[in-house]
Amino acid sequence: MYVHVPPEEIEPRSLAIIDAEVPEPRPFAGEQWAVARRMVHTTADFDLLNHIRFHPDAVRAGMDALRAGADIVTDTRMALSGIPARRLTPLGCAARCLMDEPRVAARAKAEGVTRAWAAVDEVMDGGGADIFVIGNAPTALYRLLERVALGARPPKLVVGMPVGFVNAAESKELLLAQDAIPYIAVAGRKGGSSLAASVVNALLILAAG
Repeated sequence: MYVHVPPEEIEPRSLAIIDAEVPEPRPFAGEQWAVARRMVHTTADFDLLNHIRFHPDAVRAGMDALRAGADIVTDTRMALSGIPARRLTPLGCAARCLMDEPRVAARAKAEGVTRAWAAVDEVMDGGGADIFVIGNAPTALYRLLERVALGARPPKLVVGMPVGFVNAAESKELLLAQDAIPYIAVAGRKGGSSLAASVVNALLILAAG
């Protein structure tokens, strides 16, 4: 039976249900649980808890970057739209996506690479970014790791959650195999733009106190 719930109570009730359905001891605690719980809230997928991976410094590094006014780059417009200005502006943060930029399309065509790959090159050629949010394109994650290995400025955090069946799991294995860049990732095939955006939202809420 449908039960009317006031709009302002929907999210708190949802989070409370997740807490109740994942009893102690939970797979994550503290700030990591706050992030993981929002990921479950976004997807209604409790199985995610078996695949979420946190670099030990990831949550703190992300919060510190956001409190310092992070420059955030996403690999899709969908992820960008999931990170609202009402949470970015109070911390002095900005988010951007280069996928639709004409210069990125031209570069991708000239070099025979994906636009996601070319967008990473554009960002890294311009000095990099503080947080990369990758929820769709394995090529973006692969190229980011490659550019850092070649000497580009590493981001302070990578949200690495490309989704799919071709190179998605493999690109995340490369991310998890390194220790230099803090990451929050989903191992295997699962991921997505909305999921990646939910991580940033969780971190923004934590950073804002």
